[in-house]
Amino acid sequence: MKKKKNMFNEEWTGCGSWKHGGSGNAVYGLGFLGAAFYYLTTATDFWMGVIGLLKAILWPAVLVFEVLRFLGV
Repeated sequence: MKKKKNMFNEEWTGCGSWKHGGSGNAVYGLGFLGAAFYYLTTATDFWMGVIGLLKAILWPAVLVFEVLRFLGV
């Protein structure tokens, strides 16, 4: 089977996913761990800890939204 490439020079493996580097996943994972640690250590009760974990999961989306809003896009 001939491998296809997209505009980012990523190869289609034919099994439902693109073959590319995973450095973005590592950055997100480290950011999640840091945010989760921060929110859990500053939580005053159980539910604040749960909300903190949700914030740790969603912080990249909020960051991108605020950057785009700042840039006026």
